[in-house]
Amino acid sequence: MPEPRVLVVAPFDKTALKDIEKALQSSDLGITPSNDGSIIRLTFPQLTAERRKELVKMVKHRGEDGKVAVRNVRRAAKQSFEALEKDGGISRDELERVEKDLQKTTDKVIAEIDEMLVHKEKELLEV
Repeated sequence: MPEPRVLVVAPFDKTALKDIEKALQSSDLGITPSNDGSIIRLTFPQLTAERRKELVKMVKHRGEDGKVAVRNVRRAAKQSFEALEKDGGISRDELERVEKDLQKTTDKVIAEIDEMLVHKEKELLEV
Protein backbone atom coordinates (compact mmCIF):
# COMPACT_ATOMS: atom_id res chain seq x y z
CA MET A 1 0.00 0.00 0.00
CA PRO A 2 1.54 3.32 -1.06
CA GLU A 3 1.85 6.20 1.35
CA PRO A 4 -0.76 9.01 1.24
CA ARG A 5 1.38 11.37 -0.86
CA VAL A 6 1.99 8.78 -3.61
CA LEU A 7 -0.30 8.34 -6.58
CA VAL A 8 0.10 5.00 -8.34
CA VAL A 9 -0.90 4.76 -12.00
CA ALA A 10 -1.36 1.15 -13.13
CA PRO A 11 -2.53 1.17 -16.76
CA PHE A 12 -4.48 -1.79 -18.09
CA ASP A 13 -2.41 -1.65 -21.29
CA LYS A 14 1.25 -1.85 -20.23
CA THR A 15 2.39 -0.69 -23.68
CA ALA A 16 0.95 2.74 -22.87
CA LEU A 17 3.26 3.11 -19.85
CA LYS A 18 5.95 5.09 -21.71
CA ASP A 19 3.37 7.43 -23.28
CA ILE A 20 1.74 8.04 -19.90
CA GLU A 21 5.13 8.74 -18.33
CA LYS A 22 6.04 11.21 -21.12
CA ALA A 23 2.70 13.00 -20.74
CA LEU A 24 3.19 13.30 -16.98
CA GLN A 25 6.74 14.61 -17.45
CA SER A 26 5.61 17.22 -19.96
CA SER A 27 2.82 18.46 -17.67
CA ASP A 28 3.68 21.24 -15.26
CA LEU A 29 2.68 19.38 -12.11
CA GLY A 30 6.06 19.96 -10.51
CA ILE A 31 6.61 16.25 -9.84
CA THR A 32 8.70 13.58 -11.53
CA PRO A 33 7.10 10.22 -12.29
CA SER A 34 9.02 7.03 -11.57
CA ASN A 35 8.38 4.07 -13.84
CA ASP A 36 9.18 0.55 -12.63
CA GLY A 37 8.00 -1.21 -15.79
CA SER A 38 4.47 -2.04 -14.65
CA ILE A 39 3.30 1.04 -12.71
CA ILE A 40 4.12 4.73 -12.47
CA ARG A 41 4.50 6.37 -9.08
CA LEU A 42 3.96 10.08 -8.56
CA THR A 43 5.23 11.33 -5.22
CA PHE A 44 3.70 14.66 -4.27
CA PRO A 45 5.64 16.98 -1.96
CA GLN A 46 4.38 17.86 1.51
CA LEU A 47 2.04 20.84 1.54
CA THR A 48 4.24 23.32 3.34
CA ALA A 49 3.23 26.98 3.58
CA GLU A 50 5.64 27.74 0.75
CA ARG A 51 4.21 24.98 -1.45
CA ARG A 52 0.66 26.18 -0.73
CA LYS A 53 1.59 29.71 -1.84
CA GLU A 54 3.20 28.25 -4.95
CA LEU A 55 0.00 26.34 -5.75
CA VAL A 56 -2.12 29.47 -5.18
CA LYS A 57 0.12 31.33 -7.61
CA MET A 58 -0.29 28.54 -10.17
CA VAL A 59 -4.09 28.53 -9.71
CA LYS A 60 -4.24 32.30 -10.20
CA HIS A 61 -2.17 31.98 -13.38
CA ARG A 62 -4.48 29.27 -14.73
CA GLY A 63 -7.49 31.42 -13.83
CA GLU A 64 -6.03 34.35 -15.76
CA ASP A 65 -5.41 32.04 -18.72
CA GLY A 66 -9.06 31.01 -18.54
CA LYS A 67 -10.25 34.62 -18.50
CA VAL A 68 -8.05 35.45 -21.50
CA ALA A 69 -9.48 32.46 -23.37
CA VAL A 70 -13.05 33.62 -22.61
CA ARG A 71 -12.23 37.13 -23.83
CA ASN A 72 -10.67 35.72 -27.00
CA VAL A 73 -13.84 33.74 -27.72
CA ARG A 74 -15.89 36.90 -27.15
CA ARG A 75 -13.66 38.88 -29.53
CA ALA A 76 -13.90 36.22 -32.25
CA ALA A 77 -17.69 35.99 -31.89
CA LYS A 78 -18.01 39.78 -31.98
CA GLN A 79 -15.92 39.96 -35.15
CA SER A 80 -18.07 37.27 -36.77
CA PHE A 81 -21.26 39.14 -35.95
CA GLU A 82 -19.79 42.44 -37.16
CA ALA A 83 -18.87 40.79 -40.47
CA LEU A 84 -22.37 39.34 -40.70
CA GLU A 85 -23.87 42.79 -40.12
CA LYS A 86 -21.53 44.32 -42.70
CA ASP A 87 -22.67 41.71 -45.26
CA GLY A 88 -26.30 42.49 -44.50
CA GLY A 89 -27.03 39.22 -42.66
CA ILE A 90 -28.27 41.00 -39.54
CA SER A 91 -29.38 44.54 -38.74
CA ARG A 92 -27.47 47.06 -36.63
CA ASP A 93 -30.05 46.64 -33.83
CA GLU A 94 -29.58 42.86 -33.86
CA LEU A 95 -25.80 43.33 -33.74
CA GLU A 96 -26.07 45.61 -30.71
CA ARG A 97 -28.40 43.14 -28.95
CA VAL A 98 -26.06 40.24 -29.68
CA GLU A 99 -23.03 42.22 -28.48
CA LYS A 100 -24.85 43.11 -25.26
CA ASP A 101 -25.77 39.44 -24.69
CA LEU A 102 -22.23 38.39 -25.52
CA GLN A 103 -20.80 40.85 -22.99
CA LYS A 104 -23.30 39.73 -20.34
CA THR A 105 -22.33 36.09 -20.87
CA THR A 106 -18.63 36.95 -20.81
CA ASP A 107 -19.02 38.88 -17.55
CA LYS A 108 -20.95 35.96 -16.02
CA VAL A 109 -18.29 33.40 -16.96
CA ILE A 110 -15.45 35.62 -15.73
CA ALA A 111 -17.30 36.13 -12.43
CA GLU A 112 -17.63 32.33 -12.13
CA ILE A 113 -13.90 31.94 -12.74
CA ASP A 114 -13.17 34.58 -10.07
CA GLU A 115 -15.47 32.79 -7.64
CA MET A 116 -13.72 29.47 -8.29
CA LEU A 117 -10.33 31.12 -7.79
CA VAL A 118 -11.35 32.58 -4.42
CA HIS A 119 -12.74 29.21 -3.31
CA LYS A 120 -9.63 27.31 -4.44
CA GLU A 121 -7.26 29.82 -2.84
CA LYS A 122 -9.13 29.53 0.46
CA GLU A 123 -9.07 25.73 0.16
CA LEU A 124 -5.33 25.65 -0.53
CA LEU A 125 -4.38 28.01 2.28
CA GLU A 126 -6.54 26.19 4.83
CA VAL A 127 -4.35 24.08 7.09
